Amino acid sequence: MEEKEEVLQNYQNYVIGSYVRSGLVFVKGQGSYLWDIDGKRYLDFFPGWGVSGLGHCHPAVVEAIKRQAEQLIHIANNHYHPWQGLLAKKLSDASFGGKVFFCNSGAEANESAIKLVRLYGKDKGKYKIVSMEHSFHGRTLATVTMTGQSKYSRPFEPLPAGFSSVPFNNFDALMSAVDEKTAGIIIEVVQGEGGINVADRSYLERVRALCNEQEMLLIFDEVQTGFGRTGRLFGYQNFNVVPDIMTLAKTLGGGFPVGAMIARKDIADLMVPGTHASTFGGGPLACASCLAVMETIEKENLLENVKVIGEYLYQKLDQLKEKHPIVKRIKGLGLMRGLEMDGEGNWLVDICAESGLLINCTQGNIIRIMPAINITKSEIDEGMEILDSCLEREK
Repeated sequence: MEEKEEVLQNYQNYVIGSYVRSGLVFVKGQGSYLWDIDGKRYLDFFPGWGVSGLGHCHPAVVEAIKRQAEQLIHIANNHYHPWQGLLAKKLSDASFGGKVFFCNSGAEANESAIKLVRLYGKDKGKYKIVSMEHSFHGRTLATVTMTGQSKYSRPFEPLPAGFSSVPFNNFDALMSAVDEKTAGIIIEVVQGEGGINVADRSYLERVRALCNEQEMLLIFDEVQTGFGRTGRLFGYQNFNVVPDIMTLAKTLGGGFPVGAMIARKDIADLMVPGTHASTFGGGPLACASCLAVMETIEKENLLENVKVIGEYLYQKLDQLKEKHPIVKRIKGLGLMRGLEMDGEGNWLVDICAESGLLINCTQGNIIRIMPAINITKSEIDEGMEILDSCLEREK
């Protein structure tokens, strides 16, 4: 195995520098733990930006991928294979009965949604999509334009037309942005990158009614909230408001790259041959991994675990808030939590990493904690002890 300095040098010399990297080099993962190249163990409370929702290298996912790799790795989408249709059925049955388009990432899933919205609105002269400020929908040119954070899109101007953003949970602002050319509204029911901001139920209900009245499509971006993160399989199920389109990725593949868009059947049928495609989307390996994730969530009763451990995590974080005045409030649902700091928070991420705990800071002052949905109480306790000791160092 290469030495750490050689790894870092290879990145420096040959990898495009489009990421801010920590300097940590990881070589092994198991459950909620990672090991670096020097053998140091870390408790991971932000596994792969939420991708490793079952923890690192869950045995069921590993076995499914190994088994499938011995049978069939790839097949073109102008043929059939057994696992894509089965996965689509399971996703449809578990959500709102739609049809599924498979791709490779959350950004691609949202690109698919954009194209479907435009197909839907074409005959009506509608093409615009309204998103929320502080949202995050991807890094492609269209999805970064749709993302309600200009810091991500400004370098790429001029941007595609037809996108605007309004304040989250502000129905009056939304109404002012909607016109006769608006075809869809996209919302994250809990904004992740935006700072763990939870949608108001009444807001979502009003948006749903507005879409019905104005013949617009309601899209829920569940790339982060999907697959148990909030205590329900899909985040929208906490609010009893059903979308027309839903986008998924991250935990869906259990670590394997995959994205999906689920659309109401009558809308989905607008996407005919030639309108959209993805060479690797819905391949045998990806589908095998996704099926293992869905089976594991059910078999291990992980939705209940998120409810129980999520509440336990909230209580522990609330205790830290009472102890450390720098923590202003606790935000989020289930195992998608944010600590709003009184001031900049990246210093805490850095010293927690030094102490063996991996967390994240977004929006400058929101500490994101999104551990695997099968995390245990003892692992939460371990993480809270480290976080507590690191917060003490602020004093």
